Amino acid sequence: MCDDDHGNGLNRRALIVTGATAALTLGSVTFASGAAIPASGAQETRTVRGTLPTGSPDYVYVPVEVPAGVRELKVAYTYDRPSVPAGTQGNALDIGLFDQYGTGLGGRGFRGWSGGARTEFFVRADDATPGYLPGPVHAGTWHIALGPYTVSPQGLSYELTVTLTYGEPGAAPRPVYPPERAKGRGRDWYRGDCHLHSWYSDGRRTPAEIAALARAAGLDFINTSEHNTHSSHPHWASEAGDDLLILLGEEVTTRNGHVVALGTEPGTFVDWRYRARDNRFGRFAREIRRAGGLVVPAHPHATCIGCAWKFGFGEADAVEVWNGPYTPDDEVALASWDATLVASVRANRAWLPAMGNSDAHRDPDAVGLPQTVVLADDLTREAIQDGIRAGRSYVAESKSVSLTFTASGGRAEHAGIGERLRVDADTPVTVRLEVTGAPRCTVRFVTDQGTLFTGDPLPVGGAGTVEWRTTPAYAAYVRAELRHETAAGPLPGALAAFTNPIFLGDAEQ
Repeated sequence: MCDDDHGNGLNRRALIVTGATAALTLGSVTFASGAAIPASGAQETRTVRGTLPTGSPDYVYVPVEVPAGVRELKVAYTYDRPSVPAGTQGNALDIGLFDQYGTGLGGRGFRGWSGGARTEFFVRADDATPGYLPGPVHAGTWHIALGPYTVSPQGLSYELTVTLTYGEPGAAPRPVYPPERAKGRGRDWYRGDCHLHSWYSDGRRTPAEIAALARAAGLDFINTSEHNTHSSHPHWASEAGDDLLILLGEEVTTRNGHVVALGTEPGTFVDWRYRARDNRFGRFAREIRRAGGLVVPAHPHATCIGCAWKFGFGEADAVEVWNGPYTPDDEVALASWDATLVASVRANRAWLPAMGNSDAHRDPDAVGLPQTVVLADDLTREAIQDGIRAGRSYVAESKSVSLTFTASGGRAEHAGIGERLRVDADTPVTVRLEVTGAPRCTVRFVTDQGTLFTGDPLPVGGAGTVEWRTTPAYAAYVRAELRHETAAGPLPGALAAFTNPIFLGDAEQ
């Protein structure tokens, strides 16, 4: 074993000058090089230490000079967690790996990311730690990527231990991906959860466990969304079936918000190493769409560091308004999304559909709480995406809750969720909501003016039909909310379900 010390070689002034979103590359970790390759099974280990001050760049790269003949590269790391005053952030250090192709934005050299979920990982041709990509360990300069998520006032001291094992590489596995079609019911309403985490990022469940929970929750489709890695994509094929469509994606986890890449082509990696001020998100949003995916900002008003969405919604195909058990930040997200509907009406432009997903990581997180219920032509990747993009969907807390939401005019005109009822401005319109599975919940109809109708609580059986009459002149759109009984004074109860809007009148009105 050989020790090295990055020590205090980091120049604090240089860190400040380069800016938080810049990257810093430290001195190399080198191994013995010579004409003779060590015997098969031989190992070499190097340990390096260093300290990152507050104000460090978002990503710090430690080069590792990998010689020829290496079968496996293994990295273990630790860092200190000193006590900090109340209200001050402590240390948190993420980690990942790039191979000999480098660390350039776009990720050609990307070999894996585990964030803060693991303290060690390995890669070799035939296998890799979950979150990392198997493949040959070629000679060249590799890079360990450190992401100082938060740094305490005392600084962040770390230790990296890199172990190389020599020998013949194993055979690289041939990836097999889930099919893009399941046995659907033709044009129908399909239930899905598009934000889930397995042990391939910071979740604790296997793909098999998630698939079983999805089936138990009555889901027809799910989307994989590991943080900053696509390493899980080849591990879902055995969990798909006629009854469960599995889409592939990623949760692109930047320092200015998270976005779900929903239903991309198998093997698609989307880089995350930028902030809103870098003006790079548009490039990667277009990359997601070129790969056949949807761009869905996740939990836009979440309170965790780096979680709130700062990139704007100009590149979004939909937005995750409800994330997991209903909380105050979901209520803020719902109100903010409703404001985008008002803006789209005012400017006569495209509107942004809403979704809901569980973001389930581990027990007791419930897969399918909530779930997006999509009207699609069939149970295929393309049809589900079309339904989400068009806003032909509602969000429900479980498979027990079902809604039918329509608007009709005086001459048999009819529109459903995500559609437009094209009638004159003064035409009487009947809005109708049919509900099952929501005992004691209250129906609210929300328009561009706000909540214009609140019904009586539904019976304990949970089923009921509510009608309301308006005109396009009075309500440019109507959407429905289903609320649980109020828990605190005048505040509305938690959502049991909500719909995307039905627009009323011609767009020019």
